[in-house]
Amino acid sequence: MTRTEPNRSPKSDSENSGGGGGGGTTAMRVIVPLQGVVQGRGGLFLGSVIPCAFFYFLQFYLKRNRKNEPDSEQSPDSDPNSGSPDPTRSQSVGNLKELTSLPRSLSRILLSPRLSGGAVSLSGRAGCVIKGGDSPYYAGQKRVEEDPYDESGNPDGVIELGSAQNVKFNLEDDWFSDNPREVISDNPREVISDGLCMSGISSYEPSHGLIELKTAVAGFMSEATKNSVSFDPTQLVLTSGAASAIEILSFCLADSGNAFLVPTPCSPGYDRDVKWRTGVDLIHVPCRSADNFNISMLVLDRAFHQAKKRGVRIRGIVISNPWNPTGTLLTKENLYALLDFARERNIHVISNEVFAGSVHEEGGEFVSMAEVVDTEENVDRERVHIIYDLSKDLSFTGLRTAAIYSFNESVLSASRKLTTLSPVSSPTQHLLISAISNPKFVQRFVKTNRERLTRVYTELVKGLKELGIECTRSSGGFFCWADMRGLMSSYSEKGEIELWNKLLNVGKINVIPGSCCHCIEPGWFRVCFSNLSERDVPVVMNRVRKVCESCKS
Repeated sequence: MTRTEPNRSPKSDSENSGGGGGGGTTAMRVIVPLQGVVQGRGGLFLGSVIPCAFFYFLQFYLKRNRKNEPDSEQSPDSDPNSGSPDPTRSQSVGNLKELTSLPRSLSRILLSPRLSGGAVSLSGRAGCVIKGGDSPYYAGQKRVEEDPYDESGNPDGVIELGSAQNVKFNLEDDWFSDNPREVISDNPREVISDGLCMSGISSYEPSHGLIELKTAVAGFMSEATKNSVSFDPTQLVLTSGAASAIEILSFCLADSGNAFLVPTPCSPGYDRDVKWRTGVDLIHVPCRSADNFNISMLVLDRAFHQAKKRGVRIRGIVISNPWNPTGTLLTKENLYALLDFARERNIHVISNEVFAGSVHEEGGEFVSMAEVVDTEENVDRERVHIIYDLSKDLSFTGLRTAAIYSFNESVLSASRKLTTLSPVSSPTQHLLISAISNPKFVQRFVKTNRERLTRVYTELVKGLKELGIECTRSSGGFFCWADMRGLMSSYSEKGEIELWNKLLNVGKINVIPGSCCHCIEPGWFRVCFSNLSERDVPVVMNRVRKVCESCKS
């Protein structure tokens, strides 16, 4: 196809070529942007005139700036006797100055507009985590870290009665004396336990736990329940602590935007373990002191239907046994009622049994949810999931080892894969295998631990009662649930936080206010007595007495 060029008048041609040299170039600079206007038909007007106007202003701006620049030095390469510059060299040679004194980093700041943006932002999830760390639960822990109490080294430090750990009790000396090969040697290649050497722990192992450790954990759980139930090791998934176990179950059982029912007061860690990363919400179901903080099935049912009306899908109920923070033991009747409720509402049951081996009340009977499932034929087993924590009952909190025990194979399959993000380390697994595979050690440990908890709990409750502070009856776990409403300046959450501040700053005692446990009644405090030795109890009483006197003055 032949392209036909439109006829142009001689006048036009003469004008375009006239003037010679720079004049012709200037004319082309003016006419070329106008070509679209000359040949256009209205539709091209806006699309051509606006760029053309911008072009004129740019030419004017550059011409004005060149007039204001001082004359540049003559290029040393040009001929001084010649009236015209070397046509082979750029016109800008000698006119550009190097920014030799400008640091590279500063030059990037001055020359790059990309660095002039706003502040660096984080995700909304991270913002919620940061905001959640401002509660008294975390503020008290921070004070303890900054000024920890030590009987000889720092007797005026803050006494930790908020964290759920049993640090004052261990049988390490007995264990090492019974197992001399377990003591870590100075030679890193020497065997430090059966099968534990550097070559044995330096490779990948199952993230959900070695079968040897699962077998040992199953045996320990049976001992903690007084052999009332036999746990199957193949239904265990090991994780790095109970927090990871609860998070994994939340991920498996609910989607983001779904919710769990949680009777309160409850563990203050649930807000972190369930909500922070999974997007699953918690609906708190209040229990009252008039009912000794026992679960009401009527209130549970009402909370379920209210959530349904709001469009929130309830996927399960989270319970503790022994209860955290009250120390109450759930009876078989309680567990049957909860299982019936879950079956009728088609939801799951997460039974947190991390203190199963720490029942300290004489005659106290702990009943595992696994026992109910094993003894009843009509129970829907696949909706029952149990959490157990070796770190609590064994006083090995630093080892961070917990277990998910489920009757649902799909939950177990997903949990095994998710433990890749929170595995138990290989050295920890081998050390625990050596520790809890010894039946005599396990039996002696459980028995001695319960006796010590009983003594400390009895002394603490007795001392608080002498100061006018009553506690609910605690049968298991590490806590006593103390009623300090008589010391508050006002019956409100504000009054409770003011009292907590006095306990922390005047008495140098870190306890957990009931509001962190979502207790509906202000003035209740969780006191973790397992952190105390029997010698520490009088020290705590003197400090509480000091706070009582300051509240009455």
